[in-house]
Amino acid sequence: MSVERAAELMARARAGVALTGAGISAESGIPTFRGAGGLWAQYDPVKVASIDNFLRDPSAYWKVAKERGPAVLAARPNPGHHALAALERAGRLIAVVTQNTDGLHQDAGSRRVIELHGSGRTVQCLDCGSRESRAEVQARLEVEMPPRCKMCGGIFMKPTVVLFGEAMPIPAVEEAFALARAADVMLVVGSSLVVYPAAHIPSAAVDHGATLIVVNAEPTPLDRIAEVVIRGRAGEVLPELATLTSAA
Repeated sequence: MSVERAAELMARARAGVALTGAGISAESGIPTFRGAGGLWAQYDPVKVASIDNFLRDPSAYWKVAKERGPAVLAARPNPGHHALAALERAGRLIAVVTQNTDGLHQDAGSRRVIELHGSGRTVQCLDCGSRESRAEVQARLEVEMPPRCKMCGGIFMKPTVVLFGEAMPIPAVEEAFALARAADVMLVVGSSLVVYPAAHIPSAAVDHGATLIVVNAEPTPLDRIAEVVIRGRAGEVLPELATLTSAA
């Protein structure tokens, strides 16, 4: 279906909500987790990114982070991120709910961002609770593995993201579903919609009367209930959508 039809719907939105996944940030150079070339095709997620294994051996996480972290820290928002921020400034989106932990929506200027899986830009010591920036901890990986807390010397320095086996932050989940229930348009971008409970958010929006627009390179389980499905890259589709919406 056409970007033009999606723009017609967005132009009428008064409480639009976007749900974004790894696909939008892949265009900024951040590898996805699933699929060909994804992180979990290279590493066992249970060994690398589960809370139980982290508590047994934090080095397993940080060895991968040493390799992957520089690209994440160097990433910058792409045109897709900027287009969502523009839709918010225009009053068409009231929030971005994201499965990503990279902070690129905030960098692009989105003001209301709900991070379902936490933020990868901060690291917290599980022993004393002190926090440091991810960049500071990342730099120490060249000289110590795992990194130690600068306050107490503890080795359990964990990024403030949700690892496998951890509960998602209840306030963020509740806010996301409240936004979905109040939305008139739900715009899904770059999400496979196979990770729950995030994948339930668009369904909740549709159940409460919202129109669903899906922008994703591959089919999703909710394409069948979407008003518009656009196969394409977020960095190409969203700028056009924002431009056409402003002109509608």
